[in-house]
Amino acid sequence: MARDRLFAGGAIWTLDPTVGVAEAIALRAGKVVAVGTNAEVRAALHADYEYIDLAGRSVIPGLCDAHIHLLWSALLADQIDLQEVASFEQALEIIRQHAERLPADAWVLGSGWDHSLWQRDWPTASELDQVTGGRPAFITRKDLHSAWVNNAALNRANISKFSSDPDGGSIGRDAAGEPNGMLFENGQLAVKACIPEPSTAQKETSIQAFIKRMHQRGITSIHVPEGPDCFAAVQTLYGRGALEMRILHHLRMDLLDHAVAMGLKSGLGDAWLRFGNLKIFSDGSLGSATAHMLEPFDNLPANAPHPYGIPMHDREELFATIDRAIANDISVIVHAIGDAANRTVLDAIEAALKANPETLQPSLGKGALAARIPNRIEHAQLLHPADIRRFGQLGVVASMQPIHATSDISVADRFWGQRSQSAYAWRSLQASGAILAFGSDAPVESWDPWAGIHAAVTRQRPDGSPATGWYPEQRLSLEEALWAYTVGPAITSGEQALKGSLSVGKVADLVILEQDLAQVAPQQLAKVQVAQTIIEGQTVWEG
Repeated sequence: MARDRLFAGGAIWTLDPTVGVAEAIALRAGKVVAVGTNAEVRAALHADYEYIDLAGRSVIPGLCDAHIHLLWSALLADQIDLQEVASFEQALEIIRQHAERLPADAWVLGSGWDHSLWQRDWPTASELDQVTGGRPAFITRKDLHSAWVNNAALNRANISKFSSDPDGGSIGRDAAGEPNGMLFENGQLAVKACIPEPSTAQKETSIQAFIKRMHQRGITSIHVPEGPDCFAAVQTLYGRGALEMRILHHLRMDLLDHAVAMGLKSGLGDAWLRFGNLKIFSDGSLGSATAHMLEPFDNLPANAPHPYGIPMHDREELFATIDRAIANDISVIVHAIGDAANRTVLDAIEAALKANPETLQPSLGKGALAARIPNRIEHAQLLHPADIRRFGQLGVVASMQPIHATSDISVADRFWGQRSQSAYAWRSLQASGAILAFGSDAPVESWDPWAGIHAAVTRQRPDGSPATGWYPEQRLSLEEALWAYTVGPAITSGEQALKGSLSVGKVADLVILEQDLAQVAPQQLAKVQVAQTIIEGQTVWEG
């Protein structure tokens, strides 16, 4: 039998309100057996224990990214990354160099560009043609709601002047009506369908490598809103005993009928792989000006085709889908960016709960996985002030990504103006009783949780601007931000009795940091380093 392990000599940030910051913690058989003062913890140990001196370093619960596109992020690690590329000319050169390394018939794939950094309008197909050597190219904007393609890709997808806009999307066009290389929302699908699918083995290998990278930053759990191909890959890894990450995996909306027919319910699974919610898109994004708004976007061109953004479903369809899911014990996870989208989703969830009052009761089951998985709104970026209180009232989790706030400052100020006072409203939501669950939305943004923690605490860009933070009244304390990366996601996955805090009886998922966290200045939080990551008592990474 493995010996007990005692960690002492540093600060244990338990995130347990009954304990606070402890002096010591002990692990036994993959669980926390004691936490508290040195004397209290030593009294609970077996005689032959292992002592680990923290030497002034801090320990925190394992972090959870509550919204990450796992397979997408893993595969993109091998593609063009245009995150934070500040000039159009530099972006073209990066694309050129990458394309020249590819076979003549390969697709040029990438993501991360942000034309607002380039001080120009949308890029064009002809500009992309100049650097791709005749290869088809598909490069998504950082928010994934629009894509930049070249003429070779448009030709592969048979998109021409005579093509109609698909439902829930549009094809960018020049003054003559010809496709100009921009595809918005579902307008991307025809080109996506032409891109060769990676092999199953490649998907599994990429996921494993990416999980190892996440361990290096202290991530031990993730929530994944992706399709069946991702679930199949992680299920295969799980079956082989090679899944070193706790995963809550969501279900794509078009599979609802299949799930209902099978009797699938939110919460099926175990502490490693679990079925979560039904993923629904209600609108587009801020950067692409397709978020659904109560009032028109500010500063759009006079001829902008969608001044109020683009709702992805009509109201009746959205209400019916959410009601059908909730009535069948499948919680929903709904993407909503604009204030109109958030209000409509809250209305739909409220109507479904009233029509199905039994869904408010605890779910069947015993032990650590007995709690019901709540409904949640993803992003919740712009809220009408009257809707903020409704999250807590309806038990709807605000699943948000702090790094969106700081990377979106310029475009939010441009398109939302003074409405941004209730954008990314973490403090207001928390004060109203809402559960916050933080993540990254990678690959839309960096998956590094410490970048997100920095954004949550400072509301500043990495360069320290704005000096006092963007709408600083919405900042969180460091402990509150950590809670939203640990306890909040555990509540959101119905696993608050299993993990989230370092409490007696919970799994020993914890992270040893290189620093004394209390001594780290807020502006330095993104640079916090991880010394060791432990899942269920086993070290999965050590620096």
